[in-house]
Amino acid sequence: MTAPWQPLLEWWFGSCESPDDVAADKGRLWFGKRDSQDLEARTRFGDLVEQALAGRLTEWTQCPEGWLALVLLLDQLPRMIFRDTPESFSGDLRAQALVAQGIAADLDRQLRPIHRTFIYLVFEHCENLAVQNEAVSRFMDLLAEQSEAERAVFADNLDYAERHRDVIARFGRFPHRNAILGRESTAEEVAFLREPGSRF
Repeated sequence: MTAPWQPLLEWWFGSCESPDDVAADKGRLWFGKRDSQDLEARTRFGDLVEQALAGRLTEWTQCPEGWLALVLLLDQLPRMIFRDTPESFSGDLRAQALVAQGIAADLDRQLRPIHRTFIYLVFEHCENLAVQNEAVSRFMDLLAEQSEAERAVFADNLDYAERHRDVIARFGRFPHRNAILGRESTAEEVAFLREPGSRF
């Protein structure tokens, strides 16, 4: 019998084996902003996202793959389903707690390295410098564990983690979220947002 989280994991990660191939196959889904993808996320997994945001599906955390899928429902899919609204961040705190609990139980170590990137990415989304430092540390360790042939994707992950951390170290928050969350930007933040790559 297919586990209830399996369709989500298959959609998110596909069937490729190497990290480079998975990223090449799914990178447009992960980091692209396309209405068709957002609609597919809403149509296929919107009900599960609502359950996860309501604190349900906790039984999924009994195995590493279910835990990973629940993290995706709380962290990644709201950013698609509720794009450019405050609700896109509505699962962040729950996801951060879930990730911390799972790491304490070594669930991350039972996942494939490419899967672990979406566990540690939860910390990268947090507007807290200590948590950002934790993200960088986790991505550094993940990169160090890879063979030379499979380092490229994880080196990119570390680069993005460091860039996110540097923004939080400078501003204490992500300026590109200000408009969505109704926060007033400082003059320094406005200038920063004019720079290429400032919105990730």
